[in-house]
Amino acid sequence: MNVSAILKYKGRDVETLTPVATVMQATAALAKRKIGAIVVVDERRKVQGIISERDIIRVLAQSGPQILTTPVSSVMTHNVITCGEHDTLDQLMSAMTTGRFRHLPVTKDGALAGIVSIGDVVKYHLSEIEMEAHAMKEYIAHT
Repeated sequence: MNVSAILKYKGRDVETLTPVATVMQATAALAKRKIGAIVVVDERRKVQGIISERDIIRVLAQSGPQILTTPVSSVMTHNVITCGEHDTLDQLMSAMTTGRFRHLPVTKDGALAGIVSIGDVVKYHLSEIEMEAHAMKEYIAHT
């Protein structure tokens, strides 16, 4: 299974902000949508950064509540690892484990095309394992 298959089922809707949005706006969007990260994009939907719950907690602990009026561009992760639609679940798991992050924006032709979370990866990986186990049981039963 690859990213394209995941996006086919979960959809391509991604919560985004512009770099000038405030940390408070990011916090409100995270809470409203019950999500863990928001992709920061420019007017062409090119990924500029990503801001997560972890980022916000870290800057709140370091700087206090006044950080909430700061633009997300000053606290977001700038060097965002992205994936493509043809990347496999194994590639996603490896990138997320190595980078210690839980969200991977999906890009196509340089623009944001979706997002995959660790929850998505686990869900579809388990589905893959269940299909393989079922196929093995069927094979054994018919031999």
